[in-house]
Amino acid sequence: MTHLQAGLSPETIEKARLELNENPDVLHQDIQQVRDMIITRPDIGFLRTDDAFILRFLRARKFHQADAFRLLAQYFQYRQLNLDMFKNFKADDPGIKRALIDGFPGVLENRDHYGRKILLLFAANWDQSRNSFTDILRAILLSLEVLIEDPELQINGFILIIDWSNFSFKQASKLTPSILKLAIEGLQDSFPARFGGVHFVNQPWYIHALYTLIKPFLKDKTRKRIFLHGNNLNSLHQLIHPEFLPSEFGGTLPPYDMGTWARTLLGPDYSDENDYTHTSYNAMHVKHTSSNLERECSPKPMKRSQSVVEAGTLKHEEKGENENTQPLLALD
Repeated sequence: MTHLQAGLSPETIEKARLELNENPDVLHQDIQQVRDMIITRPDIGFLRTDDAFILRFLRARKFHQADAFRLLAQYFQYRQLNLDMFKNFKADDPGIKRALIDGFPGVLENRDHYGRKILLLFAANWDQSRNSFTDILRAILLSLEVLIEDPELQINGFILIIDWSNFSFKQASKLTPSILKLAIEGLQDSFPARFGGVHFVNQPWYIHALYTLIKPFLKDKTRKRIFLHGNNLNSLHQLIHPEFLPSEFGGTLPPYDMGTWARTLLGPDYSDENDYTHTSYNAMHVKHTSSNLERECSPKPMKRSQSVVEAGTLKHEEKGENENTQPLLALD
C-alpha cells in the first residue's frame, strides 16, 4: 500500500482493486502517465496536477488513463468556459450561502450499506426569487469538491435522491434546456465523482417531459443510473435500505434538518438570516461545527409532503416501453 491509500479500510482497498482496477504497485506510474498527457492540451490551464488530485480522476474512470485524462481536461475546461460560476467559489459567497442554507444540497451524515454518501435535493424548496439555478448548481459543485477530498468516497461514490413533492409547473418552466445542459456538463462530463444512482421520488408528469429536453446530452451509460419511483418508496428501499434514510423517504432516521450541511460548511458563520458575512474559507476542507452549535440551530421548515409507500416493483427501462420509465441523468 502506498501513502496515497493511507487511511483507507482494507475493505475499500480491496473494492478499489476489484471494481476500479486500482493496483498499488503501479499507482504512481498510472498517475504519471495521466500527467504526461497534459502537454497535449496547451489550451487548458491545469491548475492542479498533484498525485492525490489526479488519482481521483483515475478512480472515477476505473484507471483507464485516457478516459481519466479526458475527464481531467474537461474539469478545467468547464471552469474556463464558465468563469463567472467559479468566481468567489466558496461557501460564504452570498449566492452559494443562500443555496446551502435552503438545503441545496442536503447531505446525510451516515453512508449507506455500500459506503456511499447520500445527497438530497428537495426541489420544491427552490425559491426562484431568492436562488438562481446557477447558484444552486454552484453550491452542489462546491459540496462535491469538499466531499470528494475523502478517498473513501472517491471509491465508494455517491447517491442522489431528488424529492419532487410540491414542485410546481411554474418552477419546472424555469428548467430551460440551456441551464439543464450546464448542469449535465458540470456533473456528468466534468466532475470526478462516481454516482451509483440518482433516484426521483414523487415526480409529476412534467418532470417526465423534461427527459425529452435533456436526452440529447446524455450518454448511454448515463440513462441507466436514474430510477423513477413516483410515490412508491418500496422500490427505493430495494436499493437504499430504510435505516439509512430520513422519514421523508420512508426511512427510520429523523426528518432531515435543512441546515445540517450548511452548518458543516459555514461553521460559526452559519445564519438563516438574510445578512451574509464574508469570511475566509478553503473549499477543499470542511469546517466542522461543535455539537453545541448543532443544538442551538433549529431545523428549517421544509416545503414537502410525506411520500406514500405503495407496493410495487422497481421500474426498469425496457426496449419499446414508455420512455418515461427511462433514467434521466447519471454522473459516473
